[in-house]
Amino acid sequence: MWIERAKGLYERGIYAGDDAALAASDRELDAVEAALCLARGRVLHVRFVQGGEADPRELPLFERAGALFRAVGDRRGEGESAFWEGCYHQVVAGDLDRALPLLRRAGELAAETGDLVTLAEVLRHQGIAAHRSGRLDEARERLTESSRLRRELGSPAGVASNQVGLIHIAVAQGRHDEALALADVARALAESCGADRVAAHVEEARATIPT
Repeated sequence: MWIERAKGLYERGIYAGDDAALAASDRELDAVEAALCLARGRVLHVRFVQGGEADPRELPLFERAGALFRAVGDRRGEGESAFWEGCYHQVVAGDLDRALPLLRRAGELAAETGDLVTLAEVLRHQGIAAHRSGRLDEARERLTESSRLRRELGSPAGVASNQVGLIHIAVAQGRHDEALALADVARALAESCGADRVAAHVEEARATIPT
């Protein structure tokens, strides 16, 4: 779609001498490049999460996407890019000082533009950060809200993934019956959509519940 529009703008420039069409073509191609950078960065991130080595291209791809989305005025894309930059710093680099401001900005832009997918991701990662810092009530609140959004969006695997964290929090707070109930629901959700990796994480979390 973007490529075809850019081609049409090129033809207006070359045949009709429309200089404005060239500037419009630049914006179209910047939007294409931004989306491609974001997609490539996500693939590299998944490879790292699956046990691969950190790829030095990942962060620059997210940063480039964010810069391009800002340049074309796409605040939704800018918010998604900010989330992935923050996710990189949190998950790959282990640098919460750099991650948290990016996650906060991503949440603001996601709320502003109605991007519930990114907002759910932001809340999840803020919940993880709170959990690891010992702020269990805050972690529970953020993961619960992320799960609510993911249910609304029809993402059972996403809900089950969040519930792994909620199980660990419930165990830490001594709510063992609740932890078992969360594990049962999470396993059923993961199995319902073939999320085998999440199902394995659920069983690992279940094993931590005192009997």
